Amino acid sequence: MSRERILITVKTYPTLSRKYGETVCTAGVREDGSWVRLYPVPFRRLHEEEQYKKYDWVECDVVRSKKDPRPETHHPVDMKQMVTAGHVGTSDNWHTRRKLLLQQAKVYTRLQTLIDGAKSNQISLAIFKPTKVRAFIWEEEEERQWNPTKIAEMRARVDQGDLFSEEAWRESFSLVPKLPYSFSYRFEDEAGKASELQVLDWEAGALYWNCLRRCHNNEKQALEKVREKYFGDFTRKDLHFFLGTTQEYHFRAPNPWVIIGVLPIPYEDQMHLL
Repeated sequence: MSRERILITVKTYPTLSRKYGETVCTAGVREDGSWVRLYPVPFRRLHEEEQYKKYDWVECDVVRSKKDPRPETHHPVDMKQMVTAGHVGTSDNWHTRRKLLLQQAKVYTRLQTLIDGAKSNQISLAIFKPTKVRAFIWEEEEERQWNPTKIAEMRARVDQGDLFSEEAWRESFSLVPKLPYSFSYRFEDEAGKASELQVLDWEAGALYWNCLRRCHNNEKQALEKVREKYFGDFTRKDLHFFLGTTQEYHFRAPNPWVIIGVLPIPYEDQMHLL
C-alpha cells in the first residue's frame, strides 16, 4: 500500500459492473508524469464534497490490482479517505498542465508503439498526439438501454445492502442513462497509420445529453453540436488524446486502445516561446 498524489485527467462515462455496480474508470498522472489508473471508483456514490473534478490533485492510499494485470491499475484502499489537494487551472496559457502533461509525461506519436507496448504489458495508459484528425463520427448502439440482466443483479444487491452501504444512497440512487450512440475519432499518426478509436470520455456523453435538451430532443441536431465541439473546435487547437486499453481486450485485440479523454490544449503563442 502506498500514498499517492495524482492529477486526475480522465473520467470515463459510467458503465455497469455486476460486481461493483455503476463504475467510472479514473486515471491521472503523478508529479513525475507516470500514470495511475484507479478502478473501480463508484464516483456518483461519493458525497458532493468528496467528488473530484478533472485536473484536481487527489491523495489516497492505493494498492496494486491483483485481478487486473495492466501495469498502471490500482485500487483505492478507502474511497472515504481520498482527499482533493488543489486544482490545476488554465492560467498562463495552460502553463502548469502543459509542463506536466506534455513535458513530464511521455507523448507518443506512433500508434504501433503503443500497440506493441500493450501486447508486452508494458503500458495501458498514454498521451498521444495525432498528426491529422480526419473525422469525428458516431454510430447508434444496438441496445439503447442498459442490459436488464445487469440491472436486475444490481438491484438485488442494493436490496441486500451489499452494493451501497449508505441507506440514503440505496434509497435515492438512479442509474445514469446509457448513451444511445458511440463516438469515435478517425485520424492518422506520425507514420501515416490510419486508425479509428472510440471516445469513452465522460464529457462527450454529458455534452450529448446537454445538447439533446437544448435541441428539444432532436438527436440529429444534438449529434451535430457534439461534432462541432469535438471536431470543429478541438481540431483548431493542439489536440492530444488520453488513450487507455480495456482490461477485456488488453491482450486479445489487434488494437486494444480507446480514447478515454481529450486534451485540446491551446497552441503556445510566440511570447511564451521567447
